Amino acid sequence: MKVILLEPVPGVGPAGKVAEVADGHARNYLLPRKLAIPATPAALRNLEQHQAAIQRKQAQRAADAQALAARLAAVTVTIKARSGEAGKLYGSVTPTDIAEELASKHHLTVDKRRIVIADPIRMLGEHTVKVHLAPELEPELRVVVVAAEE
Repeated sequence: MKVILLEPVPGVGPAGKVAEVADGHARNYLLPRKLAIPATPAALRNLEQHQAAIQRKQAQRAADAQALAARLAAVTVTIKARSGEAGKLYGSVTPTDIAEELASKHHLTVDKRRIVIADPIRMLGEHTVKVHLAPELEPELRVVVVAAEE
């Protein structure tokens, strides 16, 4: 029996795949658990339309991520932090600090979980952090840490 998988099924295939399975497996396992639907002509047309819509959304997200990456590459974030002797900070600069500064001063919304700091920022000066926007899109963001006036 031909079925369209709605969920990934081990040993059968990923979601969205049209698979040929044994009639009993389809009737007794896949269909009752709503893991698949019968591959009727109407369901196949619906699947094609659904996959086309998903591809359009992914293309739009990729374009938005590219635009945001270009804007982030041109931005320098300045953070004021309390520091002690020799420019050492009391604490460190966190992704939350960077995300808040981006939102307030540059009007860019970036989730703090997407900001990747390789080594903790604990010194005054210029640092580079990455922003993970997509699997192969990680623009670098310049962060300048200056001493806060007390």
